[in-house]
Amino acid sequence: MLPKTLIASLLGLALVGCGQQDPKAKVSAALADGVLLPAYTSWQEADRQLATSSAAFCAGSADLTAARQAFLGAQSAWAGLQPLLIGPLAEGNRAWQIQFWPDKKNLVQRQVEALLKNKPQLTPDDLANASVVVQGLTAYEYILFDPELDLSQPEQKTRYCALLQAIGVHQQELAGNIVGEWQGKSGMAEQLKTFPNDRYADANEAIAELLRVQISGIDGLKKKLGAPLGRQTKGIPQPYQAEAWRSTASLANLGAALASAELLWHGGNRDGIQALLGDDQAELAQRIDAAYQETRQRLAALERPLGELLADEAGRASLNELYDSLNRLHRLQESDLAKALGVQIGFNAHDGD
Repeated sequence: MLPKTLIASLLGLALVGCGQQDPKAKVSAALADGVLLPAYTSWQEADRQLATSSAAFCAGSADLTAARQAFLGAQSAWAGLQPLLIGPLAEGNRAWQIQFWPDKKNLVQRQVEALLKNKPQLTPDDLANASVVVQGLTAYEYILFDPELDLSQPEQKTRYCALLQAIGVHQQELAGNIVGEWQGKSGMAEQLKTFPNDRYADANEAIAELLRVQISGIDGLKKKLGAPLGRQTKGIPQPYQAEAWRSTASLANLGAALASAELLWHGGNRDGIQALLGDDQAELAQRIDAAYQETRQRLAALERPLGELLADEAGRASLNELYDSLNRLHRLQESDLAKALGVQIGFNAHDGD
């Protein structure tokens, strides 16, 4: 007969192996069910509404204001995925099909116009075979918001509507495929809950990747703010390098992404990454909480669109303060939090931008 202490030890190991006592497995599962999957399904629904809206607008049963609102909803849902870009959507160049940014040479306008010139009777198959530059929300935004286009003119509306509807369908199908890969029997959600699997040897690897994509997402927000601020152009503002400059939604998108990053940190029920810090690391948790709060407050205090803020000295000063707060939040998680959790961050998708 085995000694009782050995039996207890073996039972404990078995429970950990099943993820019942492993804190990282619990957090990974909680984030999959409480944060990640809801965000992806919300994005899917926003894209369903986008496709419905484009069809209604082009049929004349909805106006331009309604079409723009549906676009802003889809764009906000996509922005919310930026710090959650893990698994299927981060692979196979799929994210580029949703948004093309930075657009340093106005490729969106040029390629949309070239496509419609070559394919005046554009079909969904034509779009599927076209460049990612014209397949996503950035091209959709160009059609609905560019000041040079007037969709109240019947010829203009007719010219662009086939592409508008094709993008809506493409985004709806892409979102459906991605969510399907999350929800399948061995899908992404399951891979974040049951270890080992084809993607992760254990929960440590899953948590490490979740933290990396969150940190990369916050770094991406710095890039999206820093580029129009002229941080790489000797302080000369570059308003047309802003994300969503046509729809003046740059700061709203930043807010949606920031909220998702903070939700990954807290979790849906205080069961996010923060839960992995022990009592002896409470001070670090408080500093990160404070950094999120400061960034949120600075963003909320900006009552004008990004383009207007870039146009005067006081606005640029406020934006630079927001950038600095984002940078502090980024560094806290990239260095202090990663070290506390034993995660090597390494290369991220925004390095070299």
